[in-house]
Amino acid sequence: MADEELIPLALDEAVAAGHIAGASVSVWRAGETVYAGGTGFADVEQRSPCGRDTLYRIASMSKAMTHVAALRSWELGLFDLDQPITEAAPELSAMRVLRTPTSSLDDVEPAARPLTFRDLMGHRAGMTYGSFHEGTALGRAHRAALGAEIDSERTPDEWIAGLATLPLLAQPGAAFSYGHATDLLGLLLARLHRAALDEVLHELVWDPLGLVDTSFVVPAEKRTRCAALHGFDAAGHIVRRTVAAGGATVAERPASMTYLSGGQGLWSTVDDFSIFAQLFVMNGEAGGTRLLTPESLALLTTNQMTPDQRQAARMMGRPMFATGHGYSLGLAVVVEPDDADPFVCGGAKGAVGWPGAFGGWWRADPANETVIVFLTHNIVEPAQMAQGIGLGVYDVIDQVQALAAG
Repeated sequence: MADEELIPLALDEAVAAGHIAGASVSVWRAGETVYAGGTGFADVEQRSPCGRDTLYRIASMSKAMTHVAALRSWELGLFDLDQPITEAAPELSAMRVLRTPTSSLDDVEPAARPLTFRDLMGHRAGMTYGSFHEGTALGRAHRAALGAEIDSERTPDEWIAGLATLPLLAQPGAAFSYGHATDLLGLLLARLHRAALDEVLHELVWDPLGLVDTSFVVPAEKRTRCAALHGFDAAGHIVRRTVAAGGATVAERPASMTYLSGGQGLWSTVDDFSIFAQLFVMNGEAGGTRLLTPESLALLTTNQMTPDQRQAARMMGRPMFATGHGYSLGLAVVVEPDDADPFVCGGAKGAVGWPGAFGGWWRADPANETVIVFLTHNIVEPAQMAQGIGLGVYDVIDQVQALAAG
């Protein structure tokens, strides 16, 4: 039995143990899909099964698609990487920076220079998420200015205007700071293309690759394939949820909502995302379609951080890139394989990936010609994580990765 054939057994055990409600997995190797399927429940209340075609919110896995669209736009000459973004968003011409990480919101200094597209794509724009600062003035300011993190009631223009009122955590280009940079990047792409972000992604990414199940809003005829959101009660038992942690999503997105989160807002399937991820194994091609030039591919698959930036980078208080990984203009890149955290992405030197907060995970490993995609809905509140609730999904991802790698 090939190792990947043991994946459904590992998933069955995880479901039985209450670590996940269900999941879907795809493994592509050397030109063919060697495993694709689902296990467990897409909805624990309805007892509907997960399948290969189950649709999931992929959270921050969305970022990779937005960054590919950005580099394609760069290739088209719509902007230069080191161009100030103020040419597309003059609202952001007077950004302020907190003097220290613990400064009050009015203890700021002017940004030393304008933000650039390179700053946004490398998450060195000083931006953060309000959810990283729950219960603080900074967290409350983000919610007031930007609305919900994914399904925001703000219009795109209102969202950018709101961002202009918030302080940056670091000077432009100085340090890795994970947050809304990709959301802003997506809105700028929409302005540059004079089209909504979903139209930009259709033109530059989804349609050329033949992705038929990736979108910000799932059409009515496909909603029976959507996995319900799942999380955990106070005792750590799986329960169905109606919204994501911190109210980042709404139970039913109204048709009037125009804000699209390029950093966190997409739904997709394991098959669609596997095709997309093959770009990073097949030298910028997937399904016989070339999407990225060698120069753009290199910007996405090689570390762009300085040694000092790698050492200093933190996310939710933990070191991110001190060893094991660097960060490109959109993805984590394996630099020291023996030290690479498998949840970010394992694999050989040059492998890339970036997980999603709802439990989704992927990796593309050019050295081994392998793409692995794991999708689930595992919604955990920060306070629950601190208690160790909902962390079993990481063990599941580790098992799937080891089995799929062979």
